[in-house]
Amino acid sequence: MYPESDDINEYLVSDAIVDWQTPAVKQKALELTASLTDEVDKARCLYEWVRDAIPHSNDAGLEVVTCTAGEVLEQGTGICIAKSHLLAALLRAVGIPAGFCYQVLRLDPTDDEEMVLHGFNGIYLASLDRWIRVDARGNTNGINAQFSLKREQLAFAMDPDKDEFIYEAIFSAPVPSVVKRLKKYKTRTELWQDLPQSL
Repeated sequence: MYPESDDINEYLVSDAIVDWQTPAVKQKALELTASLTDEVDKARCLYEWVRDAIPHSNDAGLEVVTCTAGEVLEQGTGICIAKSHLLAALLRAVGIPAGFCYQVLRLDPTDDEEMVLHGFNGIYLASLDRWIRVDARGNTNGINAQFSLKREQLAFAMDPDKDEFIYEAIFSAPVPSVVKRLKKYKTRTELWQDLPQSL
């Protein structure tokens, strides 16, 4: 894995999607990490909160489609990609650089046709001078994604024999084609018929 940009400041930006300067987002980040001083502890805390406290819309059977970090926080739900927007915003709000990672996998492991794009995060830990990847999708149905410095533990294992793969770049901003898809649909049912399949 490698950062798409050499400028670490690009991984701290507040923009229309990763809107960490929205008061509610900034306040939540500061509230969750108030008792922590260590950068790694802060990153782990924010990751586990998004993973566990913000349910994946499909798991929760919710129809609302969220996109911006502020929307995900306000509505309390999002699909994997939307949850990655919130996690990046919370991390950036406490000065931890964060970016976006994408994985192509089968929506249904028994279906050899339909591929979907799954979104998660890259985090730069300055104290360790390294990037790690974490997946805050939500641990349901046997998923066991974890924050680990020793061994990457994402939500979905890859099967290269089925053409599944992870893009190696850690993007500094959410990919426009993905954002466009989230903005296009009003219900998760509609979105599910037209999930992004690649970048």
